[in-house]
Amino acid sequence: MSGIDLVIFDCDGVLVDSEIVAARVEADLLTKAGFPIEAEDLARAYAGLTFKEMMLRIEQESSQLFQATMIDEAEKLVDRRLAAELKAIEGVHAAVASVTTRRCICSNSGQKRLEMMLTKTRLLPFFENTIFSPLDTPSAKPKPAPDVFLYAAEKMEAAPKRCFVIEDSVHGIAGARAAGMRVIGFTGASHTHPGHADLLTEAGAETVIHRWADFPAVLAALSEWSEGA
Repeated sequence: MSGIDLVIFDCDGVLVDSEIVAARVEADLLTKAGFPIEAEDLARAYAGLTFKEMMLRIEQESSQLFQATMIDEAEKLVDRRLAAELKAIEGVHAAVASVTTRRCICSNSGQKRLEMMLTKTRLLPFFENTIFSPLDTPSAKPKPAPDVFLYAAEKMEAAPKRCFVIEDSVHGIAGARAAGMRVIGFTGASHTHPGHADLLTEAGAETVIHRWADFPAVLAALSEWSEGA
């Protein structure tokens, strides 16, 4: 993989099947607050965003206003559900282990939740001291801002143009592309939906995979090909 300095994994919906769990909790809270929405629709529209960003976007798109206390309530409820229900996505351990260059995580989730999820799914040993969250960055801006990707590249001494990012959301891909990085889309989690792969491609993913078993060959092939060549 001579063309790669760093492989960056998103966590939610890429390494662990957490997006649908969080969406069920958040959809229930939003519905009770007067904005009826199904978990699948919430995941389709807002996957990759923090709950705070999600609420702000919904407020901008509608006349609905929410109590700020919902953010803390959602965090606690989601953590409880994830601790009980979370599973790693099938094949992810072998896929991560196949990466022979440096690797890290860039996620909108906070460090405490990330460590809990990675410990529960036995993925933490792959990413000791290489887990980055927006709160680690000087700006603290979450995806779709590129800040967490650029921060990780700086800390890992990697050139952004030689970084590959694996993302399941349009918002995550937007951040990675704004950072000048190459992206592989992933649609293997439970929140995937018809048209998901097309949306990721349109957002800037060079290709999209549905199974982790396909990842090593795809990454190897793309690493030999310079984008735009």
